[in-house]
Amino acid sequence: MNNSTPSSQKVPFGQKVAFGLGMLANQMFPAALGIFMVVLVQDLGFPGWMWGLLFFLPRFYDSVIDVIMGFVTDNTRSKWGRRRHYVFIGAIILGISFVAMWQLHRENGVSYNFAYFLFWSFVFYTGLTIFSIPYVAMGYEMSNDFHERTNIMAVAQWIGQWAWVIAPWFWIVMYDPSWFENADTATRTLSVWVGIGCMILAMIPAIFIKSESTKDNDSLIPLSLKNIGGGLREILNGFKDAFRIHPFRKLCISTFLIFNAFNTVASFSFFIIVYYLFNGNTQAAGVWPTLFGSVGALVTTFAVIPTVAWMSKKMGKKNAFMLSQGISIIGYILFWFLFVPGKPYMYMFALPFFSFGIGSLFTLMMSMTADVCDLDELNTGKRREGIFGAIYWWMVKLGFAIAGLLSGAIMSYVGFVPDADTQPEGALTGLRLFFSLVPIIGTLIAMWIMSDYDVTEARAQEIRAAIEQKKAVS
Repeated sequence: MNNSTPSSQKVPFGQKVAFGLGMLANQMFPAALGIFMVVLVQDLGFPGWMWGLLFFLPRFYDSVIDVIMGFVTDNTRSKWGRRRHYVFIGAIILGISFVAMWQLHRENGVSYNFAYFLFWSFVFYTGLTIFSIPYVAMGYEMSNDFHERTNIMAVAQWIGQWAWVIAPWFWIVMYDPSWFENADTATRTLSVWVGIGCMILAMIPAIFIKSESTKDNDSLIPLSLKNIGGGLREILNGFKDAFRIHPFRKLCISTFLIFNAFNTVASFSFFIIVYYLFNGNTQAAGVWPTLFGSVGALVTTFAVIPTVAWMSKKMGKKNAFMLSQGISIIGYILFWFLFVPGKPYMYMFALPFFSFGIGSLFTLMMSMTADVCDLDELNTGKRREGIFGAIYWWMVKLGFAIAGLLSGAIMSYVGFVPDADTQPEGALTGLRLFFSLVPIIGTLIAMWIMSDYDVTEARAQEIRAAIEQKKAVS
């Protein structure tokens, strides 16, 4: 067996917080990246196709190396265990590369800045993989209790959501001339604070979440150049084994659909608010683009995550997922009616409904993935949280990559031109239509896929009992 099964005891709150601080870094990097990316188009003059490629290529690369990292971390022999040192090293690479990535100067020209940004994006996403795959696997290993897993992920997501509360305020700083002369100057400075601060946060799980030594664990596959062929076969076998498990396949595909659809249109909120509600006047839009993200994240932090954790205990994880996503559809419908020129406050009424979509997704799906890891152990006798976490996040990141391409394609299709004095007729209506329809369609398909998900609390307990029985016999 690869490693001991995690303890079923309650996890100390301090350990949950340490894991959650890592989640804050894990979410702040993409949250800040999403805000800063607007600068590439709005201020540095990148055309839509460049923007799409910068979203797609590094994330596609990231999704490929995730699975390799999952195998590596599952089979690492070390006195620090299988995960901690990777988390620490990945945190350092993330911090340094994030700062370097945003040292862009408009006088260097679009072509140079595109190549420069693309290079550092690949370095950044390499660090993200080295950090995030072992980090997520740490969370799966922290408990084997059905509900405690949800509690761990709820605490982590609650802390991580503060990234989405804080990050939208960067828009205010970036476009306020009393702070910086222009937005690209702002990102050069803000990236230092984000990069160094998040690097420190990302190190915390590696320092404070202890793990047993695997230095003498002979059941792990040796990581060496001689064994690279066997390692690749193990990766492929792990991939096949994981996708043979129907519940896991449902989790991956549903997450792909919901997260991909959300991210395809996420950046549209800025353009809709600035160009539809305020006729393209960034100064007049003021705090309203910021409030969209920040208030939505506050609702998620203080209302959605605690409610979803409570719902999960009362009605089960699948039913909590179905109800939460159904509520989010109401929010996307309301946005069509509540984006009203001259009345920007109206969209606030849609945010509590909308926030249930992404707010519930990872709290529940990460908990359910941990349950599926038990099912894999029953089938194979191996603990492969790294592989399962890598494959799950491979789907997430592949969706994110595709979302970047789709986002650019949609803007081109509807004829939207960032920073233009006037938009072509129908461009803003097209953006608004896609903003509501794409997430609704993705969510409905995901709900249909999850409708017969069958790893209930009772079944999870049966799986755990069967694992313990096999251990007792061996």
